[in-house]
Amino acid sequence: MIELDASLPSELVPLSWLLGVWEGTGVISYPVDGDVREFEFGQRVSFSHDGTSYLNYSSSVWLLQEGEQPAVLTAETGYWRLSRALGEGDVGPGMLPGVGDTPYSTAGGVGTLRAGAGAFEIEGRIIHPGGVSEVYLGQVNGPRIDLATDAVMRSADAKEHSASTRIYGLVEDHLLWAWDIAALGQQLTSHASARLARVD
Repeated sequence: MIELDASLPSELVPLSWLLGVWEGTGVISYPVDGDVREFEFGQRVSFSHDGTSYLNYSSSVWLLQEGEQPAVLTAETGYWRLSRALGEGDVGPGMLPGVGDTPYSTAGGVGTLRAGAGAFEIEGRIIHPGGVSEVYLGQVNGPRIDLATDAVMRSADAKEHSASTRIYGLVEDHLLWAWDIAALGQQLTSHASARLARVD
């Protein structure tokens, strides 16, 4: 059962089942140069908020290799929010404070953002330390999120990576996710998945 914090901004209620720290294991399996590379990994994911209308996302991943100490593999950081046009009451651009009322500050107001079949459109931004930044668009429908990249931006030195999809779901109190990528000359194909348990 999920208990909502009374201070939770109304716009985060559809994403509230993600809040907390999750930890578990998963598998990487991806074809590279005609060979399938497979590894087991551990992961710690955090979804938090600081009173604003977006979730803070962070992930750290380490390889699990028999007989060896876990080796840090990579990390991600980003922000997730309901997709809607920003208005005068919202912060920005930059650090400019909003002017007037904060939009969608009630459950009824947030309800007007529902798309077809009761889902909410969402946006996610995920930044990788290897020079890749992903902008995702998708939907949250109850305890399930489907995301696909709208844009993938790379630094001049980053490895080739052109598209991604991600699915997240709450199943029997565990956070399950799967990630497909188009990278290193491959079409969009399965890359990694994991099962995580809430640890806080």
